[in-house]
Order: sequence, then structure tokens, then C-alpha cells
Amino acid sequence: MSKHNLHRAQWTVLYYLYNYGASTNVDISHYQGVEKPTTTRTINRLEELEYVELVKGKDKREKRVQLTEIGITVYESVRITIDQFEQEMLTGITEEQQQETIQIMEEIRNNMKK
Repeated sequence: MSKHNLHRAQWTVLYYLYNYGASTNVDISHYQGVEKPTTTRTINRLEELEYVELVKGKDKREKRVQLTEIGITVYESVRITIDQFEQEMLTGITEEQQQETIQIMEEIRNNMKK
């Protein structure tokens, strides 16, 4: 992330918006598992960088956040870097081992929520 001058929280917002489309701060906060003010600060910084913009929602009170063209370009560039890094880290690990690890991590996460 540092290569692209992004923090993890900023990347997570870009990832969410790219994959799920325009969303509210509350939706993004729930996805990240953080308080709304934390998400608001992150979105404000991304807005300053011109990676996201606020758009009107279904009613006048609702504001949604969406990626700008610059934000889409940045996301796609970072995604390439992440994919390359993941490939390097997974060298020598079979697809079966990767899937088993993912299942184990999901079980651990579910146990933490209890």
C-alpha cells in the first residue's frame, strides 16, 4: 500500500466501493467493522485526493459515496500490485492448501464474533 501512498483503511473503502458500488458511510462502516466517524475521516481524505465523491441518494437526506474515474484507476493499479504480492507469497502452496486456510480463517473469525 505504501507504494501507492494509501493506508489500509483507505484501500478497504476503495475496494468496497469498486466491488459494491455507491454506498453510504454506514454501509462502509459496517463492512470495515469500525465506527462511522472513523469511516467519515477516511472518506474525507479520499475525497481530498479526488478518489471518491459524494452523490445524492434516493432521498435528499441520503448521501452516497462513489469512486471517481481517478479512484477507479487507483484501485485497478493497487489491485495489480496486491495480486502480484499475493502470487509471490503463495508460491509453493497448493490451491487445496489455500482453500483449507481460508476455511479455517473463516471459522476463527466466526468464533471471534460469538
